[in-house]
Amino acid sequence: MSQTNMTAVEQSAIRKISWRLVPFVALMFFINFLDRTAISFAGPNGMTQDIGLTAVQFGLASGIFFIGYILLEVPSNLALHRFGARRWLARIMVSWGIVSLLFTWVSSVEGLYTLRLLLGIAEAGFFPGAILYLSMWVPARHRSKILSLFYLAQPLTVVFGAPLAAGFIEQHGLFGLEGWRVMFLGVSIPAILIGIAALFWLVDSPRQAKWLNEEEKTWLTRELEKENQQKQQKSHPSVRTVMGNGRVWMLCLIYFGFIYGLYALAFFLPTIIGGFQQQFGTTFNVMEKGLITGVPYLIAAVVMFFWSKDASRRGCRTWHIAIPALAGAVSVPLALYMESPFATIMMIAVTASAIFAALPNFWTLPTQFLTGASAAAAIALINTLGNVAGFSAGYITGALHDATNSYTVPMFVVGGFMLLSAVLMLLLNRSRHIQPISLAQEQ
Repeated sequence: MSQTNMTAVEQSAIRKISWRLVPFVALMFFINFLDRTAISFAGPNGMTQDIGLTAVQFGLASGIFFIGYILLEVPSNLALHRFGARRWLARIMVSWGIVSLLFTWVSSVEGLYTLRLLLGIAEAGFFPGAILYLSMWVPARHRSKILSLFYLAQPLTVVFGAPLAAGFIEQHGLFGLEGWRVMFLGVSIPAILIGIAALFWLVDSPRQAKWLNEEEKTWLTRELEKENQQKQQKSHPSVRTVMGNGRVWMLCLIYFGFIYGLYALAFFLPTIIGGFQQQFGTTFNVMEKGLITGVPYLIAAVVMFFWSKDASRRGCRTWHIAIPALAGAVSVPLALYMESPFATIMMIAVTASAIFAALPNFWTLPTQFLTGASAAAAIALINTLGNVAGFSAGYITGALHDATNSYTVPMFVVGGFMLLSAVLMLLLNRSRHIQPISLAQEQ
């Protein structure tokens, strides 16, 4: 919807939500993604040697996080719906901050596995809860814009988080700790502090927001209630029925491909960059490696912003999701055949851009036909089943690397899963199980 077609109260309400809520929830997401992927920076910077990890053990430690995450995600999101996002998201954040802090003193492979499992349990429900929370604040026609602004935090986590992690790692000897242990200490404390702050910053509904005036509260409440009534009139499925809904399961499979690619890159890109010396004869220090790691994600953040802006203007179409999936499927294998570090990083940037261009638009789909507890359950289920890829990506990538002594086969697997997402999205649209939102239909 163009600004000229919006009423003054609509513009002011959406603007206030964009500035008041989205940056704070995005900050929570920034810390969330940094904490869960901190192992990727620790591994090639001392942890692998100090604990004695093979590639498959590192992959298993990276992926085992998702076991606890998967088991508790749906119950956690239903609890958020019952108890309110403010308290539940704050509880999740403080819990994972405490567990993340314990990585500072991990000393064995078994201890690393245990803490990664506990971290997944502590974080369960945060991401789908944040998606649901923001979706509950704005009408459908504004959701793509709001979710894309929120999703910017994920690539920017690596853009700023990789140099930040490198800076902590360079503080080797601080408090008598190895550099990678200092990093875990440094990235954990903000989670606890921001989690406590969330209790005072977040509110559960527009009616409770003191920073909205009465006219804005009335407009938002009316628009959101109207949408919910329309969905209820279409006999939206119950929580139990959601588990057998074909549309939901198809979305799970599509999401699987994107998440497999996301975490294969997140967990192993720093290690791949560390291998440039052997592959190309180039040497980088810790900070330089951190900055290089951030380059693909900086490009991805820019691409995602403009791609989502186009989706918001035109309405989210099938090709807004399918084309990035196809681009990612092609670019991952091609990166293996580049002849310089620069060319390799640029091709990886295409893959990262493809993943992040698709994800915020993908998340507009479930709330097109679900609301209330059923929406909470569906979003959690999609994220849960999709995040099986988080475990698979870490373990399979490590195992295939150990078996072949190369990242060639693992990256072809990434490309295959992203190709699957592209094909399934096209099939889903062709079967008319999902009708992409057209802004013209929303007027």
